[in-house]
Amino acid sequence: MLPYPEFDPVAVALGPIKIHWYGLTYLAGLAFAWWLATRQSTAPDAVVKRDQVDDLIFFAALGVVLGGRLGYALFYAGDRIAEDPTWLLRVWQGGMSFHGGLLGVICAMYLFARSRGIAFVPMLDFVAPLAPVGLALGRLGNFIGQELWGRPADVPWAMVFPNDPLHLARHPSQLYQFALEGIVLFFIVLYFSSKPRPPGAVAGLFGIGYGCLRFFAEFFREPDQHLGFQALGWVTRGQILSIPMILIGAYLMMAAYSKRPGTKTRGQGK
Repeated sequence: MLPYPEFDPVAVALGPIKIHWYGLTYLAGLAFAWWLATRQSTAPDAVVKRDQVDDLIFFAALGVVLGGRLGYALFYAGDRIAEDPTWLLRVWQGGMSFHGGLLGVICAMYLFARSRGIAFVPMLDFVAPLAPVGLALGRLGNFIGQELWGRPADVPWAMVFPNDPLHLARHPSQLYQFALEGIVLFFIVLYFSSKPRPPGAVAGLFGIGYGCLRFFAEFFREPDQHLGFQALGWVTRGQILSIPMILIGAYLMMAAYSKRPGTKTRGQGK
């Protein structure tokens, strides 16, 4: 068993103001997305130009925060909202959903693409490589904050999280997700997108990749206590939400490669 590193979840404390590592991971993820989007925008056939990147990241940030919070409320905390609707506004108390954030970003990208005269599906292809590093950093924030830990385990690298009331040795599932949904997915999508692909293929690969990796990682993650297993005695809420991602990603991939030869590989304009 490995000892849990004694991290202070609060990165900076200025009197009553506390800045948590989890919040800083979001900022770092957005900063990386801005840097990578800037690099991608220099390609001759990029659907997003350099002078549009700042607005793109602003739209994406709104989508992540609003969608992530609303998604968590809808998918994981319906009872809490019913008891105290003002909890939704207290974002500093935690509670964000990746699947909700994804829906928020998709809506934000639709609005951005429409306002800039950019085709929507190529817009999704452009932003797909920007997401995994942010996901990785978010899982690192979960690990530092001692939340969303794994199931009890007897593997040599199991850890006892100080905040765990049961004090059980558990899988550090946040680090599994950091590696799989973040680092591994990033390099897969980045490599795939480095060559011309038909519109929808990169976004489709991201959907399939994230959905499959998240589905697998959920086998090591402890289900939310108030939710438990959702079906068959082993299916979690995260796995249920990942299935539509896999199906939609597969549809995008099939649609992309079923088009006639000669279809432009990186959509430009409307």
